[in-house]
Amino acid sequence: MDLLLDPGSWAILAATGFIAGFIDAIAGGGGLLSIPALLTIGIPPHTALGTNKLAASFGSSMAAFTYYRKQFFTPRFWYHASIATFIGAVIGTFVVYLIDNQWLEKWLPLFIIAVALYTLLKPNAMGCPTYEPPVKAPSKFKQWRQGIPLGFYDGFAGPATGAFWTISSVSQYKLPVLNSCGLARAMTLISNLTSLSVFLALGQVNLMVGLSMGLCMMLGSFIGARTAIKFGVPFIRPLFISIVILIAINLAWGAWA
Repeated sequence: MDLLLDPGSWAILAATGFIAGFIDAIAGGGGLLSIPALLTIGIPPHTALGTNKLAASFGSSMAAFTYYRKQFFTPRFWYHASIATFIGAVIGTFVVYLIDNQWLEKWLPLFIIAVALYTLLKPNAMGCPTYEPPVKAPSKFKQWRQGIPLGFYDGFAGPATGAFWTISSVSQYKLPVLNSCGLARAMTLISNLTSLSVFLALGQVNLMVGLSMGLCMMLGSFIGARTAIKFGVPFIRPLFISIVILIAINLAWGAWA
C-alpha cells in the first residue's frame, strides 16, 4: 500500500510515536495513541494493526534492553513465559484477522477499569519494599498461566497489555515494580514480534510508515524506561494509574458512545 503523506502527517506520526513509546515503556498503552494515528492517515484497520506491531517492536525492544542492562530482567528465568506468550500471540493474531472483535470492544473497558481500581485501592499493587528480585526461575505453571492469555490478548487486541503484565507479575511473583516493568516489556516484545510475523505473512504491514514511527518509538521508549528506573514507584504509580484510566475512558467512549 502506497501512501503519499505531507510533512505535517509525518510530523504527527513522529510525535505520536515518541509519546507512545515513552508511555509504553512505563505503563503500556501506547497503541491507544499510535493505532488511531495510523487510521487517521488512511491505513485500513488490519494494516494499521500490523504496522503498529512493527513500530511497537522497535519501542518494546529498546525498553526491554534498557531494563535488561540495568539488571531488572533476567531472561533465563522466563523461558516458559516466553514460549507461552509466543503461542498465545500466534493464536490471537490469527483470530483477530478472521473475526470481528466487537464483543471485546464492549467489555474490555470494564476489565481495564478493574485494573485501575485494583492499582488505586490496593497498597501493594505496584509492589512493596519487601519484594525482592527472583533468584531462580518462578513456577512453570504460573508462567504458562500468565503467558498464554496475555500473549493471546496482545495478538488479538493489545490495549493495556503492558499494564496487565505489570500488575499480574507483581501479584503472582511478588516482583518489585521495576522488575515487573522489565518482564512486561520483554514479553510484549515477544508478542509484538510474533504478531508482526503473522501480519507480514498476510501482507498487512506498511513498512515505510512502520519503520519511521518505530524509530520515534525507540527514542521515546529509551527515555521512558530510564525515567522509570531513575524515579521509581513514586513516579510510576500515579502515571500508571492515570494512563490505565485514560485507556479505559478512550475504549469505553469508542465502544459505548
